Amino acid sequence: MKYGESTFDILARQLALDYNCTPAEVLDDENHFFVYLPRDGRRTFREAEECFLKAAVVHGKLLMTGREDIISWCGETFGDAEGQWFLNGRSLARLQDKLRESGHRLGSLHPYLTAEAPTDPGTLPFAPRWYRGEDIEVFREDGRFHNAYTFDPKAPDMVGVGAVEDGALLGMAGASRDSETMWQIGIDVVPEARGRHIAAPLVCLLKNELLRLGKLPFYSTALSHTASLRVAVAAGFRPAWSELYTAKSE
Repeated sequence: MKYGESTFDILARQLALDYNCTPAEVLDDENHFFVYLPRDGRRTFREAEECFLKAAVVHGKLLMTGREDIISWCGETFGDAEGQWFLNGRSLARLQDKLRESGHRLGSLHPYLTAEAPTDPGTLPFAPRWYRGEDIEVFREDGRFHNAYTFDPKAPDMVGVGAVEDGALLGMAGASRDSETMWQIGIDVVPEARGRHIAAPLVCLLKNELLRLGKLPFYSTALSHTASLRVAVAAGFRPAWSELYTAKSE
């Protein structure tokens, strides 16, 4: 993050790369529909080789990108839609019906949160242990921490922090380099340590470290995962945008 840049400036620049538009088009009040172009610098974490359609709701408006035929239909169908209400049952059902015609379906739907300032994690109920670079490799086959570390070559795991008590790892927060400027945080707590309020301090510690490194930390979860959302808010994150991805029908 450059001095004087706001979180939303950075987000607008990133979404412009992801959705093949300009930062000004991210920041204005109009819905926009763009034919997909795989631009350098876009977020590629778990992105399909071919982007049929994806959509972001940001700044109260819609951004959509994808194949020319579906984008043309979306522009005609949702051009005047109120973005903040787009992800409701009626709109999603209409989109699902259209996707079926081309052998696709609704895929994932996530809220995204960002943080712009360090916050105090409070008194830690554990000893933190940091992992960087090759240190992370020891967790490749460790199913306990599959959200913290994904080992996706498109979004390499960069840094993590574990919660240690009596030599045992109780939880882990990890950050992946989803783009040059925005790194995503994931969190796992082992079953026997759940309910001990470990997740939020871990996420807060890692968020503060990413900000120190000049990166914009972001966090996503399932729309229905309220416990995860509470962790993000407690760690100093605020809602920033929502995103919908489509997938091929099985």
